[in-house]
Amino acid sequence: MSVFPPWPQQPPLRRVFLRDLVTLARIGVHPHEEGTQQRVRVNIEFGVVDEAVGEGGIGRDDLSRTVSYERVVQLVRRVIGEGHVRLVETLAERIAAGVLAEARVRVVRVGVEKLDVFAELDAVGVEIERWQASS
Repeated sequence: MSVFPPWPQQPPLRRVFLRDLVTLARIGVHPHEEGTQQRVRVNIEFGVVDEAVGEGGIGRDDLSRTVSYERVVQLVRRVIGEGHVRLVETLAERIAAGVLAEARVRVVRVGVEKLDVFAELDAVGVEIERWQASS
């Protein structure tokens, strides 16, 4: 998966990431993919409003300033465990929607790759970016 480029200057954002989560998923449109699991790799980056910038909060060790990595990993496992998905795009959208449900998240990027489709390729997949709706 490519390294995501920086986000445009918005309110200052803290970039939180989960890299190279490899797991099994029931995914695919072909008949031979029904009822089987395939290896997928999931990468997620999300921007959390960084309230410490400009407020003298640098160095403040405060959990309320971020979003739990563990909850995002659990979200991915739950979404994948919900059953067969035909498209990597659908899986990425479901994961992105779950991450954006966290009030502190302003933007999320999700990559989903199928790892064993072609012998001559490392992976095939999709990367998406979604923003929190403006209030």
